[in-house]
Amino acid sequence: MTRRYLPTTLPRLAEEWEAAGPGVADAVVAADDGEETEYVALMSAADVSADLLAGLPDGQRRRVVVVAETATADAPVTWRDVVAVHVDDHDDADPDDDLAWWATQEIGDLLSRP
Repeated sequence: MTRRYLPTTLPRLAEEWEAAGPGVADAVVAADDGEETEYVALMSAADVSADLLAGLPDGQRRRVVVVAETATADAPVTWRDVVAVHVDDHDDADPDDDLAWWATQEIGDLLSRP
């Protein structure tokens, strides 16, 4: 399995939640399943997510990374492939802050938060 880190934003995640699955553009792939390697991949995807936040309204400027496991690095991603979502706890978080972990069954709750 290949672990992929897909940068997105809260508005995009809401759109993807209603669609067939998360987007795959700019996915970061962990080189191996080592804890440090996966953390670097997660934070690299978080940096890409930060670039997507420009112009978003208050309450929606949080880095979001969807984590999926697929057979290959270029396989389509479906919601069944998603293993977690990582999100900033608040708008405009520091780039060095860790992201909060959300289970897949909590995505609806995440999206309904003010």
